[in-house]
Amino acid sequence: MPEVTLDQIETASFEALVKHGAAEWIAREVALAVRRAEETGNVICGLYYLESYCTQLASGRVSGTVDPIVTRPRAGAVLSDARFGFAQPAFSRAFDTTCAAANENGTVSLAVAHAHTCTSLGFFTEQFAREGLIAIGMTNASPVVAPPGGDTKTIGTNPIAMSVPDKNGGVGMHFDFSTSAVALGKITMAKAAGETIPLGWAVDAQGTATTDPEAALGGALVSAGGYKGWGFGLMVELLAAGMTGSVNSLDVGGLKLPDGPPHGLGQFYIVMDPTTYTDAFYDRFARVAEAVGPQEGARIPGAARALIDRVNVPDALWDSVVALA
Repeated sequence: MPEVTLDQIETASFEALVKHGAAEWIAREVALAVRRAEETGNVICGLYYLESYCTQLASGRVSGTVDPIVTRPRAGAVLSDARFGFAQPAFSRAFDTTCAAANENGTVSLAVAHAHTCTSLGFFTEQFAREGLIAIGMTNASPVVAPPGGDTKTIGTNPIAMSVPDKNGGVGMHFDFSTSAVALGKITMAKAAGETIPLGWAVDAQGTATTDPEAALGGALVSAGGYKGWGFGLMVELLAAGMTGSVNSLDVGGLKLPDGPPHGLGQFYIVMDPTTYTDAFYDRFARVAEAVGPQEGARIPGAARALIDRVNVPDALWDSVVALA
């Protein structure tokens, strides 16, 4: 298993994307997201996705050359239309406008519409935190989750991410997780490894809980926490699809299918200046952090994350990346 540097990962991703039809500035934005996913140990959203990015560029399922259109329909609202291109460049083009609107108004929403899967949602919210802003983000995906008591895929894994700044230009708290019991990628990885999955992750085609990843892939994932997670998943669906004018999860084919209609997904962000109403925000955050700190095994999510500069990449995956590039 080769040990690969983050620079190598970013360079290979960039070269692969350009080779398959992406404009250089767009390839840089997507390659940076791949790098960050690997740096934080989020393997499902890193190199694991590169082949599908490239095959979908080649088939035209995602555009690698279209320029996003950024507008500001209201003082506290920013819209970036990805125009069936990648989410990363659409976000990047709207970032400065959104930060300025948040500083001006205290709170702003950012809608990224008609985009390819954004993959790692927290990649975006943490950028706001480094600018001193609180950000809550959400996105929908292809349908893989059945409602509690049901057996039909209705919404996506529909993740939520939140990033909170510290006082020093860093990230004081950060979480990014699906509202399903588990990410779909963990099911596919278990199947590839010939492993079973825990009960409570998925149901089979008849709606019965299963430990067989193949039966799970033929059935549906379930929401984290039953009805509670289902409610959050629906919240994400309505904001990510409805507020942005993008498609419902029901209307998206498998995210990694090589061809077919563009994803057309939405991402919705709520961005806030923590000093809008009071100067007490950081004191209140510190009060909680100080209570958590002494508890052995407990932590504020995302605080003092251990980042890596070299990644052990499976041979087959790295060979694929090198071939793509």
